[in-house]
Amino acid sequence: MAPSLSIVVPAYNEAARLVQSLPVILDYLNKTNPGAELIVVDDGSTDDTAAVSTHALANSGSISARVISYETNRGKGYAVRRGLLDCQGPVALFSDADLSSPITEVPKLIGPIEQGEYDVTFGSRALDRRLIGIHQPWRREQGGRVFNLIVRLATGLPYWDTQCGFKAFRMSACRPLFEAATIDRFGFDVELLYVAQLAGLRLKEIPVRWDHKVGMLDASANYARDSMRMVSEVKRIRRQVDKGIYTEAISAARTMSLVEQKQALHNSGAPGMQKL
Repeated sequence: MAPSLSIVVPAYNEAARLVQSLPVILDYLNKTNPGAELIVVDDGSTDDTAAVSTHALANSGSISARVISYETNRGKGYAVRRGLLDCQGPVALFSDADLSSPITEVPKLIGPIEQGEYDVTFGSRALDRRLIGIHQPWRREQGGRVFNLIVRLATGLPYWDTQCGFKAFRMSACRPLFEAATIDRFGFDVELLYVAQLAGLRLKEIPVRWDHKVGMLDASANYARDSMRMVSEVKRIRRQVDKGIYTEAISAARTMSLVEQKQALHNSGAPGMQKL
């Protein structure tokens, strides 16, 4: 039997965090969604991420759980796509390994998709900053705001936070977009949301609880360098749109979304379904 929900956790050198977060995720899923699956994607870690994950998932209860691991670090975007494309559930969500957004926030994202209202939902730290418990370092937070402004100007995406590591997808409509995506690192969130919008999918930004978790990246962060890389990737996405790199995937995603909307209206007996 296919799982009812898939959760993907991308991880690079996250052994210390996963030993704590994976039991929390498994406990939550066993209590609330025992038909779910959990996939950890070890993105070429040099620590014990794979071993720690394998050990934690051995006690998964009713949850179907596995680790995908490969030797070379490819980037968070690649890891997220690799996990999503391996999902078996009709709805899939990816979460950062540190659970900056608590796993208990999952219903906020998957509910609107399961109810047929949206194809993509994503957590936002910007819509209601009262939900932020611990803020990021000031330079990173301000850099995020500047980057988001650049994204809005470059793509027309009307959202205030594209980078929160907590997003959910209707797999039937979004799978073609994952297969066509090319951005492996900083700009992968923007790529997915932008191409989904071009496909006419129904997107929803949702405020979620969020706490900054201090980790190894804080010590090595170069905010100016990372910001420039992100801007470069946004430019690359725009060029690829202009070249038609995503055209076939956009068409497939749009068709699937419209078919499912029409079927949902037919099943509900709602008037005007012929207009879709």
